Amino acid sequence: MKPTAFITGATSGIGKATAEIFAKNNIRLILCGRRIERLQELKTTLGKLTEVTTLTFDVANRKAVENAISSLPENFKQIDILINNAGNAHGLSTIQDGNIDDWDAMLDINVKGLLYVSKAIIPQMTNRNNGFIVNIGSIAGKEVYPNGNVYCASKHAVNALNKAMRIDLNKHNIRVAAIHPGAVETEFSEVRFKGDIQKAKNVYTGYKALQADDIADIIYFVVTRPYHVNIEDLVVYPTAQASATILNKN
Repeated sequence: MKPTAFITGATSGIGKATAEIFAKNNIRLILCGRRIERLQELKTTLGKLTEVTTLTFDVANRKAVENAISSLPENFKQIDILINNAGNAHGLSTIQDGNIDDWDAMLDINVKGLLYVSKAIIPQMTNRNNGFIVNIGSIAGKEVYPNGNVYCASKHAVNALNKAMRIDLNKHNIRVAAIHPGAVETEFSEVRFKGDIQKAKNVYTGYKALQADDIADIIYFVVTRPYHVNIEDLVVYPTAQASATILNKN
């Protein structure tokens, strides 16, 4: 039987790239996001390679998460792989100048959203004593950089939750892993800078950033190891990056 993967934030970036590599390798897909048109496009395209269903909801809305997951068709109810990918960054301000709405958005999606989705799916994994959860963190979960305050705090929380999940789910034979990328060239910076394309572009100029496909390849590698192997915590940088703040730009 083909495994079924549940991917949040599947409409762009790492989530979309992961969906594509999973589809090419015969993994069934539950693709989740807020942009219904993009989800429909993905279903049409990837549906030629594997079975695909979609769910449109905001991970920060607990009721919406619960209702969406409970509405899955019977043949998609068993979820073998959960990719907690949905996340965002808003603004790049000092703590004293931070926008509280931005703080709420980051904590609601990056932390509470991950918890809501995990809580809705983990019980079926514990019932089967089988499953794999991959949490997409960030180098911001390993160190703190200037003006990163609340975003870094949210990703530190993901790092801690990943460790806690692995401990709590150990007796249920469930694998739990986190992947923490450095600079990845996606829509991430466009969101952080509220649509300022030039500012977003400047983040990735002067060096070769990681691409979404690079992280998707790593995710696929991690989830396809023999079941007794759990790559539990992985940090990946572009070659030009040595830390959150050290980049070799030409």
